[in-house]
Amino acid sequence: MNFDYIIVGAGSAGCVLANKLTENGRYTVLLLEAGGTDLRFFVQMPLGYGKTFYDPKVNWMYAAEPDPGLNGQRDHWPRGKLLGGSSSINAMVYIRGHREDYESWEAAGNPGWGWQDVLSAYKAIEDTEGGANDWRGAGGPLQVSDPTPYVHPLTKSYIAACEKLGLPYNRDFNGPEQEGTGVYQLTTKNGRRLSAARAFLRPAMGRKNLKVTINALVTKINLEGKRATGVAYEINGVMHEVKALREVILAGGAVNSPQLLQLSGIGPAPILKAQGIPVLCELAHVGENLEDHLGLNYTYRMKVPTLNDELRPWWGKLKAGLQYLLLRSGPLSLSINHGGGFFRTDPNYSRPNMQLYMQAFSTLLPKAGERPILSPDPFSGLSLGLSNCRPTARGSIHIQSPDPKKQPRIWANAYGTEEDVREMLAAVKFLRKLASTEPLASLIAEELRPGPAVQSDEDLIHDFKQRSGTVYHPSCTCRMGPDPKSSAVDSRLKVHGMEGLRVCDASVFPNLIAGNTNAPAMMMGWKGAEIILGGLLRTGSDEAFPLDA
Repeated sequence: MNFDYIIVGAGSAGCVLANKLTENGRYTVLLLEAGGTDLRFFVQMPLGYGKTFYDPKVNWMYAAEPDPGLNGQRDHWPRGKLLGGSSSINAMVYIRGHREDYESWEAAGNPGWGWQDVLSAYKAIEDTEGGANDWRGAGGPLQVSDPTPYVHPLTKSYIAACEKLGLPYNRDFNGPEQEGTGVYQLTTKNGRRLSAARAFLRPAMGRKNLKVTINALVTKINLEGKRATGVAYEINGVMHEVKALREVILAGGAVNSPQLLQLSGIGPAPILKAQGIPVLCELAHVGENLEDHLGLNYTYRMKVPTLNDELRPWWGKLKAGLQYLLLRSGPLSLSINHGGGFFRTDPNYSRPNMQLYMQAFSTLLPKAGERPILSPDPFSGLSLGLSNCRPTARGSIHIQSPDPKKQPRIWANAYGTEEDVREMLAAVKFLRKLASTEPLASLIAEELRPGPAVQSDEDLIHDFKQRSGTVYHPSCTCRMGPDPKSSAVDSRLKVHGMEGLRVCDASVFPNLIAGNTNAPAMMMGWKGAEIILGGLLRTGSDEAFPLDA
């Protein structure tokens, strides 16, 4: 059977695409996902992502190259390998980014991607718990929950200390202003994770014009000249091929989309030739321009109880488990990130350049093979974290083998510029200032990491290079732009030099937004579908290949 559209990847963008492209019933869609089902207990339970962090059944378990910016260490890169993609294993924080992020997208030669353009998509997607206004949407498929009544009491002290340092209380980081301190909104509903699969894909799976195939590893895009005609994929060692009557749409994310393009002969010639792959379309920026947020925590022993005291002892685990199973409430129904915020390390900046995280728990004594959210330290602990919003260093993702099952080379280039180092140094100094500000200061017994002995700039830099890591927001590896010499796709998401082939996921971001990337990835799927369907409407639904699609 042939399909009008083949979508590769059922992640945050792919699930939205599948929903939107099948909504009118006129086009057939095949959605191919390399992973399995999302119907797993620890996927659906919000705090269960501690169990999926090192689980190869649902996680690609990538490892970046040894990085001088991390003192030579290899960073762990979890990416979702199941329906919903990384939206099924992430921390569920819903952040759109700053309006200027999108204004810069449009200014870089990408018409239709300015703030007002993406705002309309966000409002259409959302069912905001606080209701609709000029900035927020209601009635959409994605419920955005406000957990303020349920967060840990220490969150109030954290917010008060931030306010004393000049960060105003912000009840909605997705409202008129991003800067300030407050509680993070979450993609949860009725105590369960609301992944892109649950919000967008499952409501569409009953449609006759949508077929979803799991455990299907796409190995190659099939090409006739410069046109994508379909894909080859493997299930349980058996190869299959399927044709796309209109388009192949890659939605594999910042790692897998450039990997598949390169495996198919589309990308930087030296990289392809080194692996013996014929260069069918030379695009130097496929796999380049990698941007990612880096973060770390400062950890404190507290004088008052934290989530450690609730989730560490057996009876605490039992109580939390029963509370969740019977009532869908309690700490297991939330993200571990209760408080947060955005601030500027330099008042001369026009917008925040750092993101804050407040977690009323600590994990200095990790359990092997598990991100120990459900097994915190045996003392009352608090973590204050941060990540940079706009790193200036750029990395790359390149295939290392013609074998699609071999992990690509991920060169993150962490802290690869002096500017990134300088910003993080200022940010960690702010964290210490925050911890020494009332009412938080009197609740802290001692700083455990990095510890009071770490004081000089040199020592602080060594420490954050030693303890930093990705906060799981890789983007920009198939960057959108008008010039094939500096980008991979155009503003219509078409791969430069190709026909019938688009990329629609976080890899096409022209630059990384300030904040968590799950919301922008879903927005990308929504707007991508609008672009495709808009082209069809303008050229006539009976035409096999829309002129601008």
